[in-house]
Amino acid sequence: MDTSRVIIHSDMNAFYASVEQAEDPALRGLPVIVGGDVEERHGIVLTASYEAKRRGVKTAMTLGQALRVCPDATVVHPHYGLYRRYSNLARHIYYDYTDLVEPFGPDEAWLDITNSVHLAGGDARLVAEEISERIRSELGVSVSVGLSWNKIFAKFGSDHDKPDGFVEISPTNAMETVWPCPVEDLLYVGPATGRKLRRLGIHTIGQLARADSELLDQRLGKMGLVVQLFAQGRDESPVRPLDLRTTDVDYEVKSVGNGVTCPFDVEDEATGRQVVWLMGESVAQRLRALGLRARTVCVSGRDAQTFVGRSCQAGLERPSNITSEICHLAGDLLCGNWNLREQGVRALGVRATNLVPAVGPVQLDLFGVEQTRLEQERLDETIDDLRSRFGNHAVRRLSELANPKLSTLDPERDHIIHPVSFFA
Repeated sequence: MDTSRVIIHSDMNAFYASVEQAEDPALRGLPVIVGGDVEERHGIVLTASYEAKRRGVKTAMTLGQALRVCPDATVVHPHYGLYRRYSNLARHIYYDYTDLVEPFGPDEAWLDITNSVHLAGGDARLVAEEISERIRSELGVSVSVGLSWNKIFAKFGSDHDKPDGFVEISPTNAMETVWPCPVEDLLYVGPATGRKLRRLGIHTIGQLARADSELLDQRLGKMGLVVQLFAQGRDESPVRPLDLRTTDVDYEVKSVGNGVTCPFDVEDEATGRQVVWLMGESVAQRLRALGLRARTVCVSGRDAQTFVGRSCQAGLERPSNITSEICHLAGDLLCGNWNLREQGVRALGVRATNLVPAVGPVQLDLFGVEQTRLEQERLDETIDDLRSRFGNHAVRRLSELANPKLSTLDPERDHIIHPVSFFA
């Protein structure tokens, strides 16, 4: 186990809400909820300020629930462009200390300062404290920082002293600091994995570190062994820097998706297809921008009343980034798996998975199907070019304009979900 690395994890606290408070000083010290519009039922809490969190507001609550526990909260619509700007500003601060900066969402990043810590006299704590102070003074946003020899424990440190905290996890204090904590506090031990571990009598990170490896492999498969290595501090994964050619991190893209909470209940198939087409079109557009095709399309939805979610997926006949092929399959999945008239849907998402490069020869056929697909690809590329030059609303579909509640939505700009695997 290499303990010579020096890894920092920086996590800007309550990011969206903190940015709103930094931009509007009148909001500082007040309970702030970043979410949607109650009247239009864009009703999910994306982020809450710590003043609101202390009153019981939690991320993913409906706005109705949040305002019942904190009725005097100020609800602010999200400004994604503003959050991206603050994220980029923070990243440029990080670059003053190392070029090995790996984003983990807009508000978090790992920094490998192993080869630059000597600039601070070899004191990594001074670097962490200086980064924290600069984020606070230059951006007006508080940040929690973790310091360790690996990425997993560095993130553990930033998670365990919020807001505006600092925790160092070293080989000498890891057992007393990390191991007594609940197993769910470890990165990638979610609720489902946590339940499986607890059924095995594993409740703490220390118990996971000392557990029988064969039992974990038998009950949880490869993931059980991976999280055990994490618990033991044996994470050797490198900090992967930003790839400026794709404006994304330099690892393999696993999926491209998009989701929206509708400002109304989707209660009929025509409206459902319209919404998933809007989401699916942005997914296809993103696939083309990345030079990828998808083999599988997934659709997810949440019940309008209980907000219980479920999802389904199906394979495409051939790998595709063609808008019509992805959107038609997404619409069929939605209408074939949800009875919208009996049980409306509020939140909908479309995701493309099992991705392959878009380059390569095309096998033509006797019936002209592939020729038609090539023409459709050229049409999609032309639309992409127009949108890149004149904005995403430069070319719009009549079905979208027919519904004024969706006409202002720009999914490519506002609702991209582009997760990247930690394990790539």
